[in-house]
Amino acid sequence: MNYKQEYQKWCQDEIFDEKTKQELKQIKDEEEIKDRFYKNLEFGTAGLRGILGAGTNRMNYYTVTKATQGLANYIIEKEKKEKGVAISYDSRNMSKEFSEYTALCLNANGIKTYLFDSLRPVPELSFAVRHLNCIAGIMITASHNPPKYNGYKVYWEDGAQIVSPVDKQIIENVNKITDFKMIKNISKQEAIRKGLYNIIGEEIDNEYKKELKKQSINQDIQKDLKIVYTPLHGTGNIPVKDILKQLGFTNVYIVAEQEKPDGNFPTVDYPNPEDEKAFTLALELAKKVDADIVLATDPDADRLGVYAKDSKTGEYMAFTGNMSAIIILEYILSQRKKNNTLPKNGAIIKTIVSTNMADTISKNYNMKLLEVLTGFKYIGEKIKEFEKTKENEFIFGFEESYGCLVGTHARDKDAIVAVMMLTEIAAFYKKNKITLWDQMINLYEKYGYYKEGLATITMEGQKGAEKIKEIMEKLRKDAPKKFGNYKVQKAKDYKTSECIDLQTNEKTKIQLPISNVLYYELENDAWCCVRPSGTEPKIKFYMGIKATSMKEAQKQLEELNKAVLEIVK
Repeated sequence: MNYKQEYQKWCQDEIFDEKTKQELKQIKDEEEIKDRFYKNLEFGTAGLRGILGAGTNRMNYYTVTKATQGLANYIIEKEKKEKGVAISYDSRNMSKEFSEYTALCLNANGIKTYLFDSLRPVPELSFAVRHLNCIAGIMITASHNPPKYNGYKVYWEDGAQIVSPVDKQIIENVNKITDFKMIKNISKQEAIRKGLYNIIGEEIDNEYKKELKKQSINQDIQKDLKIVYTPLHGTGNIPVKDILKQLGFTNVYIVAEQEKPDGNFPTVDYPNPEDEKAFTLALELAKKVDADIVLATDPDADRLGVYAKDSKTGEYMAFTGNMSAIIILEYILSQRKKNNTLPKNGAIIKTIVSTNMADTISKNYNMKLLEVLTGFKYIGEKIKEFEKTKENEFIFGFEESYGCLVGTHARDKDAIVAVMMLTEIAAFYKKNKITLWDQMINLYEKYGYYKEGLATITMEGQKGAEKIKEIMEKLRKDAPKKFGNYKVQKAKDYKTSECIDLQTNEKTKIQLPISNVLYYELENDAWCCVRPSGTEPKIKFYMGIKATSMKEAQKQLEELNKAVLEIVK
């Protein structure tokens, strides 16, 4: 069936409601119709993510319940339906409705659900899965995407996002739902009567915060720190304020214009703490109150952005995700070494596109450093492995995209615990008369000026997807020998699991799961990595260098960035 036939079916078939039909009939642009129906919204390894609206390639009641029916069939197949599924949602448009559609579809299949009474962050959903002994969890969110998007992330019983082989088996079950008539439904009243539809809330909140507080190392430190925080209209507001209050921080200033949940994100173009524009209002407030630290979480509160003062200039300086992670890592290792709680078999986990500075710091403290593919689910998978084998004890995990985890209460990145740790760290260094930024410079002086960058090209629609595929194929067919002034020493293809040493032509096998990723080790501890985004219509170019000063690091990174983009023109 081509896209026009599919469009006509949605406009005419009795299974689709009138509101959906009217939305579609009002579309006059043929390209818009094509984009909505040229393919099915794919249930990938991260679940669903797409633009809101009617159509097979959109997030709507039909595509969400199709995914849920496939998941339900898999749970039933595994004879695990009695364990139930935890469900949470963020502040995005349609998030609450999608969470209820999801719960009732699972209920119609005889699967008990535990739905939060209002929006909650990703890490609390991850925590709830294990706390309630559920088989799975579902988070309705599109993370930091623009307002027109929403998504659906699936977690398994260990509290981490689904990984192989579970992800592939769920995808197979979702793909077997070839007709929307195959989706089961039940009324909310009947689901409640049968004890299948259950609301959760405060009890989980309290247990989650207890676990967070266990991660604090110096709880008795003076709490005179001035903190500015914005939840960017998302889920972070209540949990962040609560945990800071419980820990004794009283000088907390919330950005009023961004405090309330709002799926239209009216004060920002892009609700992403990686974007400096998202901090405009927070920095204005910080200057008014003379804040020590400025924090922003994304809508589902798994990512954290940070600014802190440079004591020499009085300016607020931005931290990348790598930088804030490094600050936390050094603090945990140094303080736990000081109080003799650092385990001999401790392990740090980072993704392949995260800073190499973590390798140097881990080596300094005799900690094992493990690398995993991009995606926090692989860090969660390693934590599960550690629990089984007892070979290592998890200390800290992070990825460059502003996400980290301290503790094992959750199995996904947790911006709430990151807020808690960074405020404690800032207070600790304030006692020593230095700012968080001053400490970052101290670490650069100690370990080297590591600097990382990311270049992203957006390519939307069918043509965009084809262009991204073309770029990856070209790079595979004709591997670059140089990026600007940097010679390629090793080329890694995670799709073929092959690493080639370009000096010796020796080939070795990569011991990580297959993924559409290309990685190049360059001279002088520099590197570059290329991969299509798993959640957005983008191709991403990650890179990193090491220099002897901030100025030189910036110069080298700009040169490498330019060289990388020249190759893919």
